[in-house]
Amino acid sequence: MEIELLDMLRVSGHTYLNEIESKEILHEVGIRTTDTILARSAEEAVTLGRNLGFPVALKVVSPHIIHKSDVGGVRLNLRNSAQVAKAFHQIVASAREQCPEAAIHGVSVQKMAPPGVEVIMGVIKDPQFGPVIMFGLGGTMVEVMKDVAFRIIPITLPDAVEMVHEIRGFALLKGHRNQPPVDLDTLTDWLIHLSDFACAHPEIKEIDLNPVMAYPDSALAVDARIILEKGPRKDALT
Repeated sequence: MEIELLDMLRVSGHTYLNEIESKEILHEVGIRTTDTILARSAEEAVTLGRNLGFPVALKVVSPHIIHKSDVGGVRLNLRNSAQVAKAFHQIVASAREQCPEAAIHGVSVQKMAPPGVEVIMGVIKDPQFGPVIMFGLGGTMVEVMKDVAFRIIPITLPDAVEMVHEIRGFALLKGHRNQPPVDLDTLTDWLIHLSDFACAHPEIKEIDLNPVMAYPDSALAVDARIILEKGPRKDALT
């Protein structure tokens, strides 16, 4: 599974892939993401907002800022051009104040995703076990509930199905009260895609998709990041 952009960034010494780069790579892996475009000025952000269709979300883009919300680098549900322009300036100013040494490339613009059940999935490298894949409830719930399942990769389809079913919040996925069940097949397919991708690229240190909006007939990765290890690529896992 060769990804040209990933190889190019790795060779150039990049270790932290921004949201736009990460989503482009994940799209090639088979994971559906929101269209996310870089704006280098408030005017560009307004134009993109109009083209994508309001409401939109804006997020700071910097190789030195991983947790964007912590530095005031995220604005959601912007419903017109004036709000977008104001948000662009606020995001850049806040990021520069909080992280004066950070290089600010601009601000990403993406259309707000329809509401769904928020889940998280990704890959981390455990010091003892190596690459591990994770799945659980996403958004702020992952920090509050810590409702996450783990498996050492590579995983099979039965492993992925088991992961999804074993979290305590599975009731939200299979349908709760007036809420229909989400598309479990897509979620398990994406876990397999991530496992295969990480196996083919051992230079990957972390993949984080949070949140993924799960719907009755699909899913959509709203935010994503990929972090690479420093140094030359190692042989793929077998």
